[in-house]
Amino acid sequence: MTEERQRTGFGISLKIGAVLCFTIMGALIKGTEGRVPTGEVVFFRSFFAIPIMIGWLAYVGQLHEGVRTSRPFGHMWRGFIGTTAMGLMFTALTLLPLPEVTALQYATPLFITILAAILLGERIRLFRMSAVLIGLVGVLVVLYPRLSGFGEAGGAESLGALIMIVSAVAAALAQVQVRRLVATERPATVALYFSFSSTLYALLTLPFGWVIPGGMDAALLILTGLVGGVGQGMLSSSYRYAPASVIAPFDYASIFFATALGMIFFDEVPTHTTLLGAAIVIAAGILIIWRERKLGMNRAASRRAKQPPF
Repeated sequence: MTEERQRTGFGISLKIGAVLCFTIMGALIKGTEGRVPTGEVVFFRSFFAIPIMIGWLAYVGQLHEGVRTSRPFGHMWRGFIGTTAMGLMFTALTLLPLPEVTALQYATPLFITILAAILLGERIRLFRMSAVLIGLVGVLVVLYPRLSGFGEAGGAESLGALIMIVSAVAAALAQVQVRRLVATERPATVALYFSFSSTLYALLTLPFGWVIPGGMDAALLILTGLVGGVGQGMLSSSYRYAPASVIAPFDYASIFFATALGMIFFDEVPTHTTLLGAAIVIAAGILIIWRERKLGMNRAASRRAKQPPF
């Protein structure tokens, strides 16, 4: 039992480390202050993550499995949607405070639930649907001050908020595709091929005005890829040590990291509506996770009860 707890604790530590890495990645991108085109930022994020991920997979003994796939076109489709979501989020980071982007990103699991029902035929029970609706109320709380700013001085922030919502929908669609892929593909394969495909898609934006970044911007962009690669490796490994239902709630630690980084480096203090909306969305997300875990435990108990006693 002690060993199991140690494994679970290590899995939780890896998940928190991954969340911190992804939040730092967002802060690094924000630090470029829009001086580098979004497509170029996506390229740096994806390309410099590849050697980190290959090294990580080699270290954990999954490199051979990670590069083997039977569904290359499925990975390309997932890469296209995921790259779109990434580019939109990076654009939003140049228009909105870091904590606000993080809060709106919490809408992704809500959209996953809706899209999984539509595209995968997953059944949504009343409890989970109620939690999704509560979460969407939280998203509207965060959005409301921005939606009222169109045509005024805050028009750029309003546009950034809408871009971030579209990014959350695209990210949810990408995760639905991931659910399809993991039926036959390993998670390491999905993660590695996403970096490959997003690098290629980002290169397609080269004719649209890439720039030669200055020394500081180049360093920030390279760090973006390296930190993102480390975060992806930690995220993938965390699921090897702890159940998804246990470590999933630690995604929401990002609001604390984003608030701290925003205040320290960008003098951004989250508004009361941002914090209130984020709290509502987090509560809804935790309700969904708790319900899914309970249903999973009940299904497992049912399967054990149906097994013969010898």
